[in-house]
Amino acid sequence: MQITFISSRSISPKEILNEDVVFVMPFTETAMAKKTAQLMAQRANHPGQIICVHDSDHEGFVSIANKVFRSSNTRFFGYVAQDAFPGRQWLRLAMNSVQSKIAALLAFNDGKWSGELASFGLVERRWAQQNYNGDLFYPQYKQHYADTELTLLAQACDRYTYDPNSLLVEVDWEKDQKPVNAKDLLCFRNRCENKFDGQINNQILLKKFL
Repeated sequence: MQITFISSRSISPKEILNEDVVFVMPFTETAMAKKTAQLMAQRANHPGQIICVHDSDHEGFVSIANKVFRSSNTRFFGYVAQDAFPGRQWLRLAMNSVQSKIAALLAFNDGKWSGELASFGLVERRWAQQNYNGDLFYPQYKQHYADTELTLLAQACDRYTYDPNSLLVEVDWEKDQKPVNAKDLLCFRNRCENKFDGQINNQILLKKFL
């Protein structure tokens, strides 16, 4: 697996290799991002590329992920944070699972959500491009709830899967004490009220994360 480090000011298609799958990793702490990316590459057991993007202008996870998504054309696209810890063969297991199940979104085992939410995920590009006019995530979010909405969209069309053996565990010692972004939460609630632009009518799904 190849690793590329760039700034959020210089995202360009020329940075992305001709691989079947590419991951975006927005980061703010360089040392942590390097450790994470190196271990991900060592343990992937599958070709691909990790684009590590320094959030130099404080754009937020969602904006950077959308920019890299638009700048790439790989069949599969993944998103991960700088504080992930990969299990052995994490990518090979995920690719086998998402392709065998013809899934649009795969949730990695993040050690937290037990597959209910793709906090770190792998999407099929053709499906994802249809949701938000070419963006990966709904662009009004900054850091929270974008992955929640994407999860609900995949679940609503029965194209969501989870592989408990494919580990990308979030290692954030203070995660449970951190508040969510208030504006993102309000955006998510408003999106639920309008049924995500009419894309979801299942009331159980609409109330799932409220």
